[in-house]
Amino acid sequence: MADQEPVFQIQRVYLKEASLEQPNSPAILLEQEQPSVDIQLGVAAAPVGDGVFEVSVTATVHTKIQDKTVFLVEAKQAGIFEIRNLPDEQLSQILSIACPQIVYPYLRGNVADLVQRAGFPPVHLQEINFQAMYEQQRAAGEEAAGNLPQ
Repeated sequence: MADQEPVFQIQRVYLKEASLEQPNSPAILLEQEQPSVDIQLGVAAAPVGDGVFEVSVTATVHTKIQDKTVFLVEAKQAGIFEIRNLPDEQLSQILSIACPQIVYPYLRGNVADLVQRAGFPPVHLQEINFQAMYEQQRAAGEEAAGNLPQ
């Protein structure tokens, strides 16, 4: 069997989910205190067909004044990618690094837009080094595997 060329193609990038909650409005909007902001990010990849994968990046932005929520935004940006003829190690890197790097700028824009449309100053998510995140997760996984009883 002849070697086949590697394939990497973006099929589609789309906003999969988005929600905004302002449970304490309008009273919380009159507060003068600066809110605290907590941002959580997650990356997931799943096969959706032969050589086709969905990769999603999720952001949760929770702002509070003391113990009261000002707003909570949850958004999931996803992409469908055709990836074929790659060794498993390279496939893992593409799904964990290259695909999220393509999807993440769309997520950043959608979160900023959603927050601004809700009447707040936009929240600009920081740039993410998905390579460093991937290497950190691998190191943590290897360390955990090394601690398993033999």
